[in-house]
Amino acid sequence: MEQVFAPWRIEWVERDEKNPEVDCVFCAFEAEDADRENRVVARSDHAFALLNNYPYNPGHVMVIPKRHTGEYAALPEDELLDHARLKQRTLRAIEAAFAPDGVNAGYNFGRGAGGSIEDHLHAHVVPRWEGDTNFMPVIGDTKVIVEALEETYDRLHGAFGELEGAHESDESGRAIRFG
Repeated sequence: MEQVFAPWRIEWVERDEKNPEVDCVFCAFEAEDADRENRVVARSDHAFALLNNYPYNPGHVMVIPKRHTGEYAALPEDELLDHARLKQRTLRAIEAAFAPDGVNAGYNFGRGAGGSIEDHLHAHVVPRWEGDTNFMPVIGDTKVIVEALEETYDRLHGAFGELEGAHESDESGRAIRFG
């Protein structure tokens, strides 16, 4: 695979391990009070929406239940409904921010399905555009992401803030809150 120079990734490589007691990266992001730095764009009572650090396309979001479980069936009904509502809001925010031609959404249950974090459920929501698979990934084995994560965060944060039921924090750098 070709290498693509991505100097903005150094922030992720050199990040401080702020909560070493938490083994799960998703649980750590949930516990920390650093939404913008962690790229948490929205929160609800039982879930949060997080930009993917290795996006397939700009706007690639993961909707994650706060409960640490790798079993979808283990989520209580109220948490499952809250998670589904945040996925619905994520779809609306992506539509408003990016106007994609379509969206891929789903889960990878287990390593065999492509899941890199098996023990904490997360739904991927990926905006797609007709023709977004060009010669680079097909021939060059390289994916080009056309927007920096910070800019994507700003777009989605603003779009979430415009949705019904959104509560914007008075503190800068905080995720949009629902519920």
